[in-house]
Amino acid sequence: MRPARPSRKKQQAKLPGFGLTLGLSLTYMTLLIFIPLSALVLYAAKISFSDFFEIIFNERTAAAFKVSFSSSFWAALFNFFAGLIIAWVLTRYKFFGKKLIDALIDLPFAIPTAVAGITLAMVFSGNGIIGAFLEKFGISIAYSKGGIIIALIFIGFPFVVRTVQPVIEELDKEVEEAASSLGANYYQVFARVIFPSLFPALVTGFALAFARGLGEYGSIIFISSNMPYESEIVPLLIVKQLLQFNYEGASAIGVSLLVCAFVMLLCINILQNLMKKGRAK
Repeated sequence: MRPARPSRKKQQAKLPGFGLTLGLSLTYMTLLIFIPLSALVLYAAKISFSDFFEIIFNERTAAAFKVSFSSSFWAALFNFFAGLIIAWVLTRYKFFGKKLIDALIDLPFAIPTAVAGITLAMVFSGNGIIGAFLEKFGISIAYSKGGIIIALIFIGFPFVVRTVQPVIEELDKEVEEAASSLGANYYQVFARVIFPSLFPALVTGFALAFARGLGEYGSIIFISSNMPYESEIVPLLIVKQLLQFNYEGASAIGVSLLVCAFVMLLCINILQNLMKKGRAK
């Protein structure tokens, strides 16, 4: 008799190189992630609880958090819908220049954020191409909260597109055809068949764009007026605290921003797991 073949699970568990690759991964994450973040937390731990909460909940810091969170939310929400449309067009249709547009999606990843901020400020200022046109209708984008949202939309939309695009490519078109053959129109097919499959990826892209927006600095300072209590973002406030040699205040604000981003991503992951379990049932 031929010996029984080991199960696929056991074969995967005995693949060579696991110990080495795990060690390298842990070393990489420790040096570049865990140690810097731990140093920030330990430095902030030197501050008393009363001083910590006084720094976090003072009027200027609260205003900066409000600007950062609201701007990041609206920019991520816009990218939630715009990213879905762009990913759908790039995946489902063939047209001239498709590869060029697909390559341009990753442009915000490649260029420095300061260059993006300067370019957006030039375009949306009163003398810019778009800004001059909008000012005819009394709309001012540059050096306002609108400029912050525009900058965050620019640096955040690749996260949604690149997260949703592979999911759209893997959708089974036979399921869509079956729904159509049963009498469902296009909108019903999209709402009941396509969108539920895309929603977890859209939520992931939204969360990534939102978290990226919370920590954005370079592209915003050039297109925003950076006025305290009005258009000052949290990363800019941290930089100002460092320039004033207020390391305790900067570390306290940095830790609070880190905790907010971590909690948000954790909640999104829990929501995704619940949705996957619900679909499996």
